[in-house]
Amino acid sequence: VPDKFELSQNYPNPFNPSTKIKYQIASSNPVNLKIYDVLGNEVATLVNEVQPSGNYEVTFDASLLSSGTYFYKLQAGSLVETKKMLLLKWKTEVWKFLIT
Repeated sequence: VPDKFELSQNYPNPFNPSTKIKYQIASSNPVNLKIYDVLGNEVATLVNEVQPSGNYEVTFDASLLSSGTYFYKLQAGSLVETKKMLLLKWKTEVWKFLIT
């Protein structure tokens, strides 16, 4: 059973077009996990429900969004944490070049 509230860095980061976000909560709470652009506009809600204590993983698909910096905010009860992630929509050839 998790004993703390924790939001992990998304993986992979940078990503294209999807990434995984892991978090854990120590007690049952209303949980919200939202994505925001750099201007603070909400672009997606990934979780909006009461969840029991546990470890969770959510996949965020940003296929319809533009490249750029985004923030993801986890709120569970009165606890809040925010992290930054980078969406880079490069062509496959560029990815292959960077990996080799």
